[in-house]
Amino acid sequence: MRRRGLYIAAALVFAVGVLSFTGSGWAQDVKAMAKSLADLRVAADTVWVMVAGFLVFFMHAGFAMLESGLCRAKNTVAILYKNFGVVAVSSLAFWILGFALMFGDGSSILGTNGFFISGADNSPATGDAYKGVFSSLNWTGIPLYAKFFFQLVFAATAATIVSGCVAERIKFSSFMIFSFLLVAIIYPIQGHWIWGGGWLGGMGFLDFAGSTVVHSVGGWAGLAGIIVLGPRLGKYTSDGRMQAMPGHNMPLVTLGGFILWLGWFGFNPGSTMAADAGSIARIAVTTNLAAAAGVVASSITSRTMFGKADLSMSVNGALAGLVAITAPCANVTPLGAVIIGLIAGFIVCVAIPFLDKIKIDDPVGAVSVHLVCGIFGTLALGLFAAPSIDDGVVGLFYGGGAGLFIKQLVGVVAVGVFTFVLSFVLWHVVKGLMGVRVSAEDELAGLDLSEHGMEAYAGERLG
Repeated sequence: MRRRGLYIAAALVFAVGVLSFTGSGWAQDVKAMAKSLADLRVAADTVWVMVAGFLVFFMHAGFAMLESGLCRAKNTVAILYKNFGVVAVSSLAFWILGFALMFGDGSSILGTNGFFISGADNSPATGDAYKGVFSSLNWTGIPLYAKFFFQLVFAATAATIVSGCVAERIKFSSFMIFSFLLVAIIYPIQGHWIWGGGWLGGMGFLDFAGSTVVHSVGGWAGLAGIIVLGPRLGKYTSDGRMQAMPGHNMPLVTLGGFILWLGWFGFNPGSTMAADAGSIARIAVTTNLAAAAGVVASSITSRTMFGKADLSMSVNGALAGLVAITAPCANVTPLGAVIIGLIAGFIVCVAIPFLDKIKIDDPVGAVSVHLVCGIFGTLALGLFAAPSIDDGVVGLFYGGGAGLFIKQLVGVVAVGVFTFVLSFVLWHVVKGLMGVRVSAEDELAGLDLSEHGMEAYAGERLG
């Protein structure tokens, strides 16, 4: 097949050479045709990336449904409002500061150029890559604004993960301020280390679509918020026993899970940032198989642990598989994806009750899904990366040695320490300036009425 391709290429070169001797008109026609083909490729790449970005954007509807369903009815509006508002706040933060810090040219630590999406980029019309202000993105020939939008929806996803972690007791204004700081400073700096030409990417750390860059970062920031806020009133008794606070609407949870599953087909395959048919199809398959395996593993595990198959655990099991496959989706076989999903589905069922036991009150299980499984997925790349996919990236289980796994571990630790410590500090800054937690009276009444003056289910007095 390769030899046939060489014959075709040689024939084309010969034809162009003949045409160039038959007159300048023919040569100009050939050049014009080549330019048209290049323009067509850029257009196809751009349309694919934008559609993928729209799918990721729609994931916020999934987060809103999932989180509100897993919380009590009296806090539904508060959850929905946070998920809606965080998209707006993240958009402005990433436009002003985040995109430049993450992808602008600068040092190995952060970008220092391109604030407000200003500065030179590569030329999408010709595909000629030259080092402009955003040289770390020169590998894709789509227009600068397409690059910005696709990366923005990823940044907003990291921020919305925090929403579920701190649900049912945080002040709306305090959450919005922290979200702005997360997307403007914390998220882009660690993202620059990995995707923006920084030191982690330079040493060989890999994260194709963001198990660490997006999900673990959201999880670390959310964990810091949980610790600063403390548990919800009534979650733990005076003698330390946990009190169940079940969600109020499982149909919303299920709908949210399906929307997120769908959105992941933009999240992972879209990270090709090009209309590469083979890669898109393969990544979609590994993504779907990991989610499916996560559902199966969490269903079996929850039945074994709790005596019943728990729907909320199975929805989180699907998300656990999706989070775990996000980093290695482009480097593993379908079998590898299934194994990763099975392990992630088991892990999330163990992590959720464990965090409850140590009094980390996470109403929706976001830390277990996004942080714990994000870490696992990042490390799994160092284990399951198959040489049949990319000869240069080989995991431990395929004879590649421990080198890649160690690099993945270094990245996980570096990003974890940076994100958690800085998030913890910023949460305390916000707490000192305006407080972060509503009063006990407002929390018991519900944030819908106390913070927003309205109810999700008008006329119903639900707990």
